[in-house]
Amino acid sequence: MENITTSAGLKNAIQSLQYRQIENGQRLEEDFFVVVERLKPANLIKNAMGNIVGTPNLIDNILGGALGLVSGYLSKKIAIGGSGGIIKKLLGTILQFGVTSVVATNSRAITAIGQFLLKKIVRKKEFKTEIS
Repeated sequence: MENITTSAGLKNAIQSLQYRQIENGQRLEEDFFVVVERLKPANLIKNAMGNIVGTPNLIDNILGGALGLVSGYLSKKIAIGGSGGIIKKLLGTILQFGVTSVVATNSRAITAIGQFLLKKIVRKKEFKTEIS
Protein backbone atom coordinates (compact mmCIF):
# COMPACT_ATOMS: atom_id res chain seq x y z
CA MET A 1 0.00 0.00 0.00
CA GLU A 2 1.10 3.49 -0.64
CA ASN A 3 1.59 6.07 2.10
CA ILE A 4 -1.54 7.99 3.05
CA THR A 5 -0.97 11.67 3.72
CA THR A 6 -4.47 13.19 3.76
CA SER A 7 -7.63 12.49 5.69
CA ALA A 8 -9.53 11.92 2.43
CA GLY A 9 -6.95 9.35 1.38
CA LEU A 10 -7.31 7.67 4.78
CA LYS A 11 -11.10 7.54 4.42
CA ASN A 12 -10.77 6.03 0.93
CA ALA A 13 -8.31 3.42 2.17
CA ILE A 14 -10.58 2.49 5.09
CA GLN A 15 -13.59 2.23 2.77
CA SER A 16 -11.63 0.07 0.35
CA LEU A 17 -10.55 -2.26 3.16
CA GLN A 18 -14.14 -2.45 4.45
CA TYR A 19 -15.39 -3.50 0.99
CA ARG A 20 -12.64 -6.09 0.75
CA GLN A 21 -13.59 -7.39 4.22
CA ILE A 22 -17.25 -7.67 3.21
CA GLU A 23 -16.32 -9.58 0.01
CA ASN A 24 -14.03 -11.93 1.93
CA GLY A 25 -16.75 -12.51 4.52
CA GLN A 26 -19.26 -13.38 1.80
CA ARG A 27 -16.81 -15.80 0.17
CA LEU A 28 -16.07 -17.38 3.54
CA GLU A 29 -19.78 -17.82 4.22
CA GLU A 30 -20.33 -19.42 0.79
CA ASP A 31 -17.39 -21.77 1.32
CA PHE A 32 -18.74 -22.70 4.76
CA PHE A 33 -22.10 -23.69 3.31
CA VAL A 34 -20.39 -25.74 0.58
CA VAL A 35 -18.37 -27.61 3.22
CA VAL A 36 -21.47 -28.18 5.38
CA GLU A 37 -23.31 -29.56 2.36
CA ARG A 38 -20.45 -31.90 1.47
CA LEU A 39 -20.20 -33.19 5.05
CA LYS A 40 -23.84 -34.24 5.29
CA PRO A 41 -24.03 -38.01 5.86
CA ALA A 42 -26.14 -38.60 2.74
CA ASN A 43 -23.61 -36.79 0.56
CA LEU A 44 -20.67 -38.59 2.19
CA ILE A 45 -22.29 -41.96 1.50
CA LYS A 46 -23.21 -40.95 -2.05
CA ASN A 47 -19.64 -39.85 -2.79
CA ALA A 48 -18.17 -42.97 -1.22
CA MET A 49 -20.44 -45.23 -3.26
CA GLY A 50 -19.59 -43.28 -6.40
CA ASN A 51 -15.89 -43.82 -5.72
CA ILE A 52 -16.40 -47.52 -5.07
CA VAL A 53 -18.48 -48.05 -8.21
CA GLY A 54 -16.04 -45.99 -10.25
CA THR A 55 -13.07 -48.10 -9.18
CA PRO A 56 -11.77 -50.04 -12.19
CA ASN A 57 -11.52 -53.83 -11.87
CA LEU A 58 -13.40 -53.81 -8.55
CA ILE A 59 -15.26 -57.04 -9.24
CA ASP A 60 -12.08 -58.73 -10.49
CA ASN A 61 -10.25 -57.72 -7.31
CA ILE A 62 -13.05 -58.97 -5.05
CA LEU A 63 -13.39 -62.25 -6.93
CA GLY A 64 -9.61 -62.74 -6.97
CA GLY A 65 -9.39 -62.22 -3.23
CA ALA A 66 -12.32 -64.53 -2.54
CA LEU A 67 -10.89 -67.18 -4.85
CA GLY A 68 -7.55 -66.93 -3.05
CA LEU A 69 -9.12 -67.27 0.40
CA VAL A 70 -11.26 -70.26 -0.58
CA SER A 71 -8.43 -72.06 -2.34
CA GLY A 72 -6.07 -71.44 0.59
CA TYR A 73 -8.61 -72.77 3.06
CA LEU A 74 -9.34 -75.85 0.93
CA SER A 75 -5.64 -76.59 0.43
CA LYS A 76 -5.10 -76.48 4.20
CA LYS A 77 -8.05 -78.81 4.81
CA ILE A 78 -6.83 -81.24 2.14
CA ALA A 79 -3.24 -81.22 3.41
CA ILE A 80 -4.00 -81.48 7.13
CA GLY A 81 -7.42 -83.03 7.31
CA GLY A 82 -9.49 -82.70 10.44
CA SER A 83 -6.79 -82.96 13.05
CA GLY A 84 -3.07 -82.90 13.46
CA GLY A 85 -0.25 -81.87 15.71
CA ILE A 86 1.04 -78.37 16.27
CA ILE A 87 3.74 -78.63 13.60
CA LYS A 88 1.28 -80.08 11.09
CA LYS A 89 -1.16 -77.24 11.78
CA LEU A 90 1.63 -74.67 11.45
CA LEU A 91 2.71 -76.13 8.11
CA GLY A 92 -0.94 -76.17 7.00
CA THR A 93 -1.31 -72.50 7.89
CA ILE A 94 1.87 -71.62 5.98
CA LEU A 95 0.54 -73.60 3.01
CA GLN A 96 -2.79 -71.78 3.27
CA PHE A 97 -1.15 -68.34 3.24
CA GLY A 98 1.08 -69.32 0.34
CA VAL A 99 -1.73 -70.69 -1.80
CA THR A 100 -3.95 -67.72 -0.93
CA SER A 101 -1.33 -65.17 -1.98
CA VAL A 102 -0.43 -67.01 -5.19
CA VAL A 103 -4.04 -67.46 -6.25
CA ALA A 104 -5.03 -63.90 -5.31
CA THR A 105 -2.16 -62.38 -7.32
CA ASN A 106 -2.72 -64.63 -10.34
CA SER A 107 -6.51 -64.76 -10.25
CA ARG A 108 -6.99 -63.58 -13.84
CA ALA A 109 -4.79 -66.32 -15.28
CA ILE A 110 -6.42 -68.96 -13.08
CA THR A 111 -9.89 -67.75 -14.07
CA ALA A 112 -8.96 -67.85 -17.76
CA ILE A 113 -7.63 -71.41 -17.41
CA GLY A 114 -10.78 -72.43 -15.52
CA GLN A 115 -13.02 -70.97 -18.21
CA PHE A 116 -11.01 -72.71 -20.92
CA LEU A 117 -11.29 -76.07 -19.15
CA LEU A 118 -14.99 -75.56 -18.52
CA LYS A 119 -15.59 -74.87 -22.21
CA LYS A 120 -13.68 -78.04 -23.12
CA ILE A 121 -15.80 -80.12 -20.71
CA VAL A 122 -19.05 -78.63 -22.00
CA ARG A 123 -18.02 -79.26 -25.62
CA LYS A 124 -17.22 -82.92 -24.87
CA LYS A 125 -20.60 -83.40 -23.17
CA GLU A 126 -22.40 -81.75 -26.09
CA PHE A 127 -20.46 -83.92 -28.54
CA LYS A 128 -21.34 -87.12 -26.62
CA THR A 129 -25.05 -86.20 -26.47
CA GLU A 130 -25.12 -85.53 -30.21
CA ILE A 131 -23.64 -88.98 -30.93
CA SER A 132 -26.12 -90.82 -28.70
